[in-house]
Amino acid sequence: MFPEKIEQAYELLLEGSQLLQNVLESNFFEGYIENGGNVIEGYTTKVVDDVPNEETTTHLNELYRKLQALDLAPEEWRKVAQLVLLKGSVTEPLQANHQLTPDSIGFLFVFLIEQLYAGKKEVTILDNTIGMGNLLLTVLTNLALAGIKGEAYGVDVDDTLLTIAAVNADMTGVDLQLFHQDGVGDLKIEPVDVVIGDLPVGYYPDDKKAARYQMFSKVGHTYAHHLLIEQGMKQVKEGGFGIFLVPTNLFSSEQSKQLKEWMENSAYLQGIIQLPENLFKTENAQKNIVLFQKHGGDAKQAQVLVASLNSLTEPTKIQLFFKQFLNWKENNNF
Repeated sequence: MFPEKIEQAYELLLEGSQLLQNVLESNFFEGYIENGGNVIEGYTTKVVDDVPNEETTTHLNELYRKLQALDLAPEEWRKVAQLVLLKGSVTEPLQANHQLTPDSIGFLFVFLIEQLYAGKKEVTILDNTIGMGNLLLTVLTNLALAGIKGEAYGVDVDDTLLTIAAVNADMTGVDLQLFHQDGVGDLKIEPVDVVIGDLPVGYYPDDKKAARYQMFSKVGHTYAHHLLIEQGMKQVKEGGFGIFLVPTNLFSSEQSKQLKEWMENSAYLQGIIQLPENLFKTENAQKNIVLFQKHGGDAKQAQVLVASLNSLTEPTKIQLFFKQFLNWKENNNF
């Protein structure tokens, strides 16, 4: 069960989104974006050409008054936004690559970044497949709770998803710059400490652009998730990390040879974390977390961490994983 405050905020934000969806004769996500914009712009309804009408405007402003009175913290805003978007995706089905990354996985990313950058007060992060932003916002809001300031960059080619991410970032108040572009393309930012991503799985359609990458496949289209790993790691500082949610067959697929050749010159595989099967709807959708470290600096090949998480709901099993990771970290001098 969620705390009463979260439930109240969820109902208010959901009702406002649905009202605006109906008024604007749009889909749910467009209603959500409009609703979020009203919240961000001072908890007041924007009226254009008498839309919404006076009655609906009064109703919306009352919802916003109640929402503002709840005085949500950044992580509470993120949770509420996620719940509303999950509800919306029931009526507006999303393709598999656009689904929200579950909180249980996001919290694992938070733990890994905290441990790999222990002692740092600021961390720069890139998510080059940000989608609606739940993974990156989970990381940023929870790092802040741990006393670590996150400065982040998010990239996505889908303008609707990116706009939702922007709305959610503004509501949570995190330090996030967004770029509307293909995540495989060059990004003009300074190198970051860590790149993360819940990578879309499939083939990349632009063979000409893919040919610029080491992981380019000369037979058929190249895997998009391979290119996103390579491009993401280009943006990382020497010795920095990449933490990716990837298909379980990453190292055994028909294009795994190109991936392994790229690793020889560019990145060390430092860890594979197997996730519970029940997190995913189908066997083909199952994913693992992989941990890469970019060559350079003090980076070296460690004994590869291979961990299996059978449950993300049983505290004892999660604690066992934490202990295993901390022992691995100490033994390999991270």
